[in-house]
Amino acid sequence: MDSRERVTRTLRFEEVDRVARDLWALPGVTQQRRDEYDALLRRFPTDFGWPGASYGKGRRCRGEPNQVGDYVDAWGCGWNVAEYGVIGEVKHPPLADWSALAAYQPPWELLDEADFSAVGPTCAKADRFMLGGGEVRPFERMQFLRGTENLLLDLAYGSSEVYRLRDLLHEFYLREMKTWAATDVDGVSFMDDWGSQHSLLISPELWRSFYKPLYKDYCDTLHAAGKFVFFHSDGNIEAIYPDLIESGVNALNSQLFCMDIEELGRRYAGKVTFWGEIDRQMILPFGSVDEVRSAVRRAAGALRPGGRRTGVIAQCEWGKRDPKENIEAVFDEWEKV
Repeated sequence: MDSRERVTRTLRFEEVDRVARDLWALPGVTQQRRDEYDALLRRFPTDFGWPGASYGKGRRCRGEPNQVGDYVDAWGCGWNVAEYGVIGEVKHPPLADWSALAAYQPPWELLDEADFSAVGPTCAKADRFMLGGGEVRPFERMQFLRGTENLLLDLAYGSSEVYRLRDLLHEFYLREMKTWAATDVDGVSFMDDWGSQHSLLISPELWRSFYKPLYKDYCDTLHAAGKFVFFHSDGNIEAIYPDLIESGVNALNSQLFCMDIEELGRRYAGKVTFWGEIDRQMILPFGSVDEVRSAVRRAAGALRPGGRRTGVIAQCEWGKRDPKENIEAVFDEWEKV
C-alpha cells in the first residue's frame, strides 16, 4: 500500500496497513534544526507531498518573512517578527480605516502569474497523497486587513463594509479553489483559526450566517472535481464541528486537547477524518516521552472506535523548542497503537 492509497483509504474510513503520517514543522525547526528534521523524516516518512505549484510575486511585498523585523505581505499587511523563525503578527492593517476599501484590490497577481505547470507531472510521478493549498483564510485575512478588534466590532454591528470586504476576498479565494480543482492533486487544504482556548471567537450563529456559505462554496467546488477537502483551525471549535462536516470538510485538523476528545470521537468518528493532532501547547514542548505516548494512546482510543485502523491521520506540529524525542514518540506510538 503506497502513501496515496493509505491516505485515500483513511479518508474513506477504510482499513489501512498503518496510520498515515503528516509532520508540520515551523520555520524555527526547518531553518535552525535541519539535521534533526531530516533525520526524523528518514525514520518516519510523511505520506503527503507538495505538488509543485508556485504563485506570482506580490506587488506590495517588502522585506523577508520569518526574519526579525518588519515585512509587508502580498495583501499589503504590515507584519512584525520579534523572534527568528516565527511568523509574527500584523501591526499595520491596510484597511484599518474603511476609507481605504474603495480603492483596495486583492493581490490578483498571485493568481494571474501563478505557475501550476509542474503540478500534473509531479502528481503523476508521486506515490504520496498530493495536497495543494494556498491563500484561503477569509476570517484571518479580514483580521490582517482590518485589525482584529476592528473586525470583531464590524461583525457585531454588521456594517455594510464588512460584507463588501468578505465578498471581495471570496471572489479571490473561489478563483483560487477553481484553479486547484482543475489540477491533478488528490486534495486541497484551507484554514482559519476560529477558536480561543475555550470557545469560538464569534458566536456560532454569526459564523453560520456569515462564513459558512463561503466554506460550502469552496468544498462544493473541490468535490465537483473529485478532490478531498482538508481544513485546519486552532482553538476550541467544538461548536462548529458538525457545520464543517456538513459543509463538506473531509479531514479536520484541530487542537483536540482544547476540547473533549472522547466526545468528539463519539459524535464524529466515521463522519470526518481526524487530521491529528497532539497537544502542542503543553505536552510536546514540556511533557516527557511517556506523557507524549500517553497522549497518543488517548487520542487513538477516543477517535478510532474499536481500535480499527481508519479515520485518523497521525499529524503533529513541531515547534522550535519541542524536543526531537517527543516528536519521534508521537509517530512511534501511533505505529504501536
